[in-house]
Amino acid sequence: MAADHQLIATFPSDQVVVVMVPFVAQGHLNQLLHLSHLISAYHLPLHFVCTTNHLRHRTSNLRSAGDIHFHEFPTPPFTSPLPDPSIPFPTHLQPSIDSTLHLRRPVAALLRSLSHTVKRIVVVHDILMSYVVQDAEFIPNAETYVFHPPSAFYRCCSHWEKTGEPFPIDPESLNRLPSQDGILSPEFLKFVMLQRSHLNFHVGELYDSSRVIEGQFIEHLEREEISGKTKIWAPGPFNLVQLASDATVLENRHKCLQWLDNQPDNSVIYVSFGTTTTFSNDQIRELAIGLERSKQRFIWVVRAADTGDVSGLTDRIIELPNGFEGRVKERGFIERGWAPQLDILRHFATGGFMSHCGWNSSMESISMGVPMTTWPMHSDQPRNAFLITNILRIGVAMKDWERRKELVTAVVVEEAVRTLMCSKEGEEMRRRAAELGREVKRATAKGGISRNEMDSFISYISRE
Repeated sequence: MAADHQLIATFPSDQVVVVMVPFVAQGHLNQLLHLSHLISAYHLPLHFVCTTNHLRHRTSNLRSAGDIHFHEFPTPPFTSPLPDPSIPFPTHLQPSIDSTLHLRRPVAALLRSLSHTVKRIVVVHDILMSYVVQDAEFIPNAETYVFHPPSAFYRCCSHWEKTGEPFPIDPESLNRLPSQDGILSPEFLKFVMLQRSHLNFHVGELYDSSRVIEGQFIEHLEREEISGKTKIWAPGPFNLVQLASDATVLENRHKCLQWLDNQPDNSVIYVSFGTTTTFSNDQIRELAIGLERSKQRFIWVVRAADTGDVSGLTDRIIELPNGFEGRVKERGFIERGWAPQLDILRHFATGGFMSHCGWNSSMESISMGVPMTTWPMHSDQPRNAFLITNILRIGVAMKDWERRKELVTAVVVEEAVRTLMCSKEGEEMRRRAAELGREVKRATAKGGISRNEMDSFISYISRE
């Protein structure tokens, strides 16, 4: 999908145009693709920019573009190492991450071209793309809005650590907050600091969250001593929430969904750790044994982490224990490729989600009313997990961040799965998660608080 620059000249002079600049990690990219569809529903033309490598691979499973105009910008070739199971942080993606710095010039050129034909350019960019959009500051009719991929809770935690100012959680919870030790690699931290040096001219901030989920934390961030004059919106979840029912079973649906159709309500735990995590063989074995011993139904996405190149895939085949697949074939579904996560989470048979707690996956689970077993790996994930288990109380903690270097044993896996899926404690979590999911759906419907947030954002960027 090459950029269609002929479209640029067709916009009327009083038009507002949105330019979306996502970060290349799939969770981040998915969030801003979902947001792009929400914005395009308001009939605003939207330009979505990314590297050629990532755009083709990452957008292949999402909805049709509609009013979204995709721009592929090439970057110099780079060597993409294989994922290293011994390192939780996806250091193998660093060359791909660094390649995004080359987007500065083409993005600036696109903004300058648009600036001559439209009233206002609204640049919505991932906080990790601040370097790329820095030239927008010098375009008179351009304004930038920062998208924060983590939770509002995570941002509150960070502010508290910097300033010591309390925020609305009890002191006991503060004392148990997971540390930031080991969440990033030194190379990625350097990349983050570069982005922060260009965070000085945005007029608004966006969160993939909702006030029904994180209202107290969003309100805390809105305080003038934290946000200043910067406006904040939380119009999430960005992912599609108002979905059709499961009543119609289509034969061409993904095989795992057809399998789910034949399982009882809330009986299946969905196991997936995103696209950046690769487990060691020992950890795969412990996870498999734990799932088997739990005696619970499951869907397990078994695949190595994506690489940073155009294919996004490795040739590594994850080896499962000898005879495992045969022993669990009556109650387990193994998926070695792409899985339709939202459809799985919203299915009536899905009763739990074992997750790395990336915020994109967390919001998808929350919006579908599914409780979680939390297994954080890096970045914001440990504190997202804490929010899910200790604040929202819709999850079972399986991986203690302070013991992150230890193997998660089969005993721990079995216990966590059984707690979530077949205990009174797990049933109460499922009840709370289902109610929160219903609140989220109400919030995104017409007149709901999240829909009103989106209306407010659109009204602001479209102002005279």
